This record gives sequence, C-alpha cells and structure tokens, in this order.
Amino acid sequence: MRAAVEAVLRIDATFAEIAAGTSEPQVGLIRLAWWREALERLDHSDPPAEPRLSAISEHCLPRGITGAMISGIEDGYVGLFETSADWHRVGKGGSALFGVIANLLGEDDHKLNAAGALTMLARTRNLAPGDAKSIALEHLTTLRGHRFAKPLRPLTNLARLAARDFLRAEPEPEATPGRAFALLSHRLSGKVT
Repeated sequence: MRAAVEAVLRIDATFAEIAAGTSEPQVGLIRLAWWREALERLDHSDPPAEPRLSAISEHCLPRGITGAMISGIEDGYVGLFETSADWHRVGKGGSALFGVIANLLGEDDHKLNAAGALTMLARTRNLAPGDAKSIALEHLTTLRGHRFAKPLRPLTNLARLAARDFLRAEPEPEATPGRAFALLSHRLSGKVT
C-alpha cells in the first residue's frame, strides 16, 4: 500500500511544484492541464514514459483508484491561478487528495473532506493572494470534537498540523516540540481540534 500512497503524494507534489514555480498563470494552467489529461488517459491506455504516471498505473489502478479520481486533486491547484484565489476550489483539491488516499486504505469518514480541505489550504495559502483563513475556520468548526479512526490518523495528522498553523498568528517552524506534541496527541485521540 505504501507504494500506491507515495505515487499519489508524488503527483500532488508535482502539482504543488507547478503552482509554486510558475509566475505566469497561463503557463501554470497549461502544465496542470497536461497532467490532468495524462492521468485521465491512464484509465484507458498505457502510461507514457513518465515515472510518476507509471507508478500510478502500476500501484493505484489495480487497487481501483482511477486516473480520473487522482486528477481531481489538480482542480484545487487551478484555483490558485485565478485572479483572486478560489479557496473553496483549493480546498476541494485537498478533499480529493484525502479521498483517494482513504480509498487506498479502505477507510471512509464523512469528515475527511473538511480535513483534506484544511490541509490543502494550509499548504498553499502562501502561493496566492486571498483569505484562506476564513474558509479554514469553517472547516475547523466542522472538525471540532470529531475522532478519526486509527487507520486514518497518519493522514489526518496533516490536518492536525494545519489546524495548529491556522490557529496561530504565524505558522510554526517544523520539528518544534509543540508540533511533535500535536502529532502525538492526534495519534492518541484522533481529534484535529
């Protein structure tokens, strides 16, 4: 299962690199569209000679995850290239990411959409103008008091860190004792907030 999850995360990282490394919105949109179409083609044809797409074909498709499902992640990054970032759209990309990984794990939770959206908003809010915080607070309200099942907690740990960053005036640096405690407490309780 690890190889399949890593393949999905590599695709997400590719989308993030495009969003972070493209100064011309139209160029970024074209690059994202190429990846979306390539992922969708995997559902009915062999992968091109591209290692990330080959990994999806080899590890995800046999487990019932389609290229079209994975391409849903791309739409969230498209929201960053709008004149004023569409943070609802960005959040939906995070929901798609969490949905695909949850499917691979054979788990489901009705609050995963909010956790995925919160995580994506935290990861991308420095890439585009706009107020991601107000939308993130809506997702935090949705998640308040909810306990995620143990198999989902390695994934929802990301939402726990995102919640911590949104509730602070400034995002916290990596590897601080506070972040380590947040991860441990989520691992034990399953609660994001």
